[in-house]
Amino acid sequence: MATKNSSVTEFILAGLTDQPGLQIPLFFSFLCFYVITVVGNLGLITLIGLNSHLQKPMYFFLFNLSLIDFCYSTTITPKMLMSFVSKKNIILHVGCMTQFFFLCFFVISECFILSAMAYDRYVAICKPLVYTVTMSPQVCFLLLLGVYVMGFLGAMAHTGSIMSLTFCADNLVNHFMCDILPLLELSCNSSYVNELVVFIVVAIGIGMPIVTILISYALILSSILHISSTEGRSKVFRTCSSHIIVVSLFFGSGAFMYLKPPSLLPLDQGKVSSLFYTIVVPLLNPLIYSLRNKDVKVALRNTLRRKTFS
Repeated sequence: MATKNSSVTEFILAGLTDQPGLQIPLFFSFLCFYVITVVGNLGLITLIGLNSHLQKPMYFFLFNLSLIDFCYSTTITPKMLMSFVSKKNIILHVGCMTQFFFLCFFVISECFILSAMAYDRYVAICKPLVYTVTMSPQVCFLLLLGVYVMGFLGAMAHTGSIMSLTFCADNLVNHFMCDILPLLELSCNSSYVNELVVFIVVAIGIGMPIVTILISYALILSSILHISSTEGRSKVFRTCSSHIIVVSLFFGSGAFMYLKPPSLLPLDQGKVSSLFYTIVVPLLNPLIYSLRNKDVKVALRNTLRRKTFS
């Protein structure tokens, strides 16, 4: 079903590449990536749910980060895999808009969940004596509610802007998913106003979390400089290192993709950038948090030991 002002009822996703010799190898590669992503994120969700000593604010947010990563990887990857094994990867207009809405919802939610995690680290390191009060279950719930509300509002704004466009004869989307920039390029009435709306919403969705993260880590760094012992400083760095790596990967690829005018970033380069925040980041997040986190490794060993003895 198309919008009233559009004659297009379906789109064709061009996929990642049009080279026949790469289709099958890429299909199996990204299938493996997706399986690892699903197992890793659902495994981390299960691990946090089963272990009482992981029922802390940090792991409450990590639980939701894994849930978001699993959901938006599932929103994108299965449809992308179809482009490697089918001659025409067709998606209905309503399906394209639905995929686009959930992509925006989960990506913006991830931006804000990462900023909530940065705030949690700030309180834990800079205000340890009031940590349990400041990060009470009620506060954590309100922060999480804010995360999903911002995700919903951002997704509605983006989707509303795209649905106001007219799509005429050309329905080939030069991407492996229904994303903002290729849909703007495809539209026959896209205007400066549409691009401005996209830029403003993206700037808010990325800019606000980045500012929160930068302020949190600036205060953490100030606190670190007042720690006299080398062991104390290294412990703080270890606590924050996983989050810093994830933030750098996610926001770096997202900013490169969206905070440039479309004319300065060819869509083929945009596809590669999109791979990072849709495929690579959800794949790496559970690995980074499990391999670099002592509590998670202990919980995994205890869970495996219980399963073995039972």
